[in-house]
Amino acid sequence: MAEEMEIDDSLYSRQRYMLGDSAMKRMARSNVFLSGLGGLGIEIAKNVTLAGVKRLTIHDTKAVAVSDLSSHFFVRESDISANRAVASQKRLAELNPYVTVDTWTQLFDESSTLDFLNSYQCVVLCGATEKLQCHVNDHCRHHNPPIMFISCDVRGVFSYTFCDFGDHFQVVDVNGEEPVDLFIADITKANPGVVSINDTMHSTHELETGMSVKFKEVVGMAELNGSTHVVRVLNSKQFSISDTSSYTSYQHGGIASQIKTSAYVKFNSLHQQLTQPSSSMTPDLGKMEVSAQMFVAFRALHAFAAKNGCLPQIRDNSDAMRLIQLAEELSVQVNTSGLQAVIKPNTLDHTMLRQLAYTARGTLSPLCACVGGVVAQETLKALTGKYTPISQWLFLDAAELLTGQDQLDSSNFVL
Repeated sequence: MAEEMEIDDSLYSRQRYMLGDSAMKRMARSNVFLSGLGGLGIEIAKNVTLAGVKRLTIHDTKAVAVSDLSSHFFVRESDISANRAVASQKRLAELNPYVTVDTWTQLFDESSTLDFLNSYQCVVLCGATEKLQCHVNDHCRHHNPPIMFISCDVRGVFSYTFCDFGDHFQVVDVNGEEPVDLFIADITKANPGVVSINDTMHSTHELETGMSVKFKEVVGMAELNGSTHVVRVLNSKQFSISDTSSYTSYQHGGIASQIKTSAYVKFNSLHQQLTQPSSSMTPDLGKMEVSAQMFVAFRALHAFAAKNGCLPQIRDNSDAMRLIQLAEELSVQVNTSGLQAVIKPNTLDHTMLRQLAYTARGTLSPLCACVGGVVAQETLKALTGKYTPISQWLFLDAAELLTGQDQLDSSNFVL
């Protein structure tokens, strides 16, 4: 597909319908670098391979461990001690003959030169340290053109996703919906003119302020025909346009057709977001208040790992208290930023922090599947400009699974 630019409908028919040919062809010319082939990484790799990029490079320096068998569906017991990327490559490549899947096993860290990333259009990091994420993100942002950057992780029953697509990312289609044609009932001679839609034909105009419409077949106010106007929504059946006070009077008829235009989204760097996090994080709509808490929790988890060289021990109360202390210190640092309205001194969720500490060494496969789908979707958005990306951060959890387990200790779990 990548070489001939011919789209195989036997494999891509549904995706082609959703994305369109131009997006499919952009994707088929794109290279993706994915680091971290654990339970989350393999989900992303599987989805990106099936989507049909030109080349996917999977990177890992770790060997397959027994614990990987619980969440990594492309490794077997016979693969234990083999490199995780190498052990996964053959089975991944079998998913899509149009995609080149190769491996890279060299170690790189926050002091490494990252010129090897320059041939990729998108870089995805899974389970990387905070310093490495910032180092890679800075390189991606300063490359011309910018390399799209995504970092993510699943720890126990908690997860995060971060996206940075540069200062001026073009979204060619914000929602993927077909443009609407609205039958007009009335247009006022005023500044601004108010357009009323025919409520026998439409229950709502489905427009948003800032969208554009083009007029045709208007009788009476013929000056509008063929002209394009930016709308301001007044209610579900009316919107205003430009000054129509000098136009001839409206008589009847007319259609206002929505014109789909590109939108531009500005992303901040990871370093900036860590110190001044956005107050407009993409929320889990079932847990609107959790995102800010999890932001601080994951920052504390990264700080714990950097300080101690490991994650908190399973069900270890002393490690949980250390994590809580780090979170309290971090909450003060971000208190004057975008999270001020949510995170205030002494309002951190200690129960959630303790649950994160207890479970951080585990991996929940269904959560990997969920987050892996989201990250792969954001990767496709980054490569194609199709659909609006998440607002930099997305936090998802399945903490409900821990209900009733407060009294358990480490002896109840396999170590």
